[in-house]
Amino acid sequence: MRVSVRAAAVAASVMALGVAASPALAARSHASATRVKVVAVEFKFTVTPAVISKPGAVTFTLVNKGTIGHDFKIDGKKTPVIKPGKTATLTVTLHAGRFPYVCTVPGHAAAGMKGIFTVK
Repeated sequence: MRVSVRAAAVAASVMALGVAASPALAARSHASATRVKVVAVEFKFTVTPAVISKPGAVTFTLVNKGTIGHDFKIDGKKTPVIKPGKTATLTVTLHAGRFPYVCTVPGHAAAGMKGIFTVK
């Protein structure tokens, strides 16, 4: 009986790895993306780093450390509005240049939630 339990456990592990591999394969395309952290509070963003030297895929990780919902929009793409304490990611492909970013929640950009991200 011990052998059959062990075999079942091994089979379950192999199946779980197979299921887990599918999202991993999809994520591989973003594995080489430059990672940028975006912290949102009322009413500003802190973007680290704000300048990168490698054009290509950039994954922005938005962390809402504020007390109300915020989103992050750059190059025509945006995250959903996320609640305080939550995170969201957004991957975009950027060439060399300057890219304005904003929070699209009404009134937030006007209050200061905007800036410029630079790719050299």
